[in-house]
Amino acid sequence: MRPDQKGDATSREGDKSRAPKELTPAPGTSVRHVVPVMSGKGGVGKSTVAALLAVRLTMAGWQVGILDADVTGPSIPKLFGIKPSPVVAKGGLVPATSRLGIRVMSLNLLLPREDEPVIWRGPLIAGAVRQFWTDVLWGQLDCLVVDLPPGTGDAPLTVLQSIPVDGVVIVSAPQQLTTMVVSKAIGMARRLGAPILGLVENMSGVRCSRCGELIQVFGPSQARRICGSAGIRLLGVLPLDPELSRLGDRGAIEEYAGGEFLGVVASLLEADQARHQRGGRS
Repeated sequence: MRPDQKGDATSREGDKSRAPKELTPAPGTSVRHVVPVMSGKGGVGKSTVAALLAVRLTMAGWQVGILDADVTGPSIPKLFGIKPSPVVAKGGLVPATSRLGIRVMSLNLLLPREDEPVIWRGPLIAGAVRQFWTDVLWGQLDCLVVDLPPGTGDAPLTVLQSIPVDGVVIVSAPQQLTTMVVSKAIGMARRLGAPILGLVENMSGVRCSRCGELIQVFGPSQARRICGSAGIRLLGVLPLDPELSRLGDRGAIEEYAGGEFLGVVASLLEADQARHQRGGRS
């Protein structure tokens, strides 16, 4: 821990003492790792990064699920082209499954129409997020990716306090306004004692298809500055890519070839688990 993080550590202990008890998952559910993807800022492509992370972990041979905690603005079913409603079974809800076998639960899968608005206050949103953990039959998962909504409100608070989180992935973009708000998400994770796996900068320039020049549409990259200031790892950067947009619109994000660097999250989680096991034996 860096000296300038001492205040965070003190706040963390205070927040943990007041935190609600961790929720028990549905019967038959066993999740090795829980990884929320958060930003604090809307419009940075957080759901896209969450989806790509799930795809990369699946391609690494992991059993993966996505809990769409963005209750009022869910995007995950659209990105994966999933339309059928989850099946109600004895003991809970069976999540929908993508083409690659990623298990998905989102409120949008329970609505009569995908464009039906969800006009709920905070307590209802937090309740839905809790039920996606306690009432969904996730089965045996190596990793559950949680797509959090923007901000530091009810849904992120519920996840970070009530579900055993192994590491948070932070998503940013080059604009200085974005980086200021993203810093709030980093601060929230630290105050609640959630480890930060690293940062992904999305929309980091676009490559001209004719000359190959990198055009910094939203200004120069801020990724290394944020990571250096916050003392966190830079996982990688994603450029603005028309192909990614096309595949997302078609519900075929699993076909996207980019974002390979996200596979390192598996190694980080395994290394952290090994450290905890060694510590437990000492």
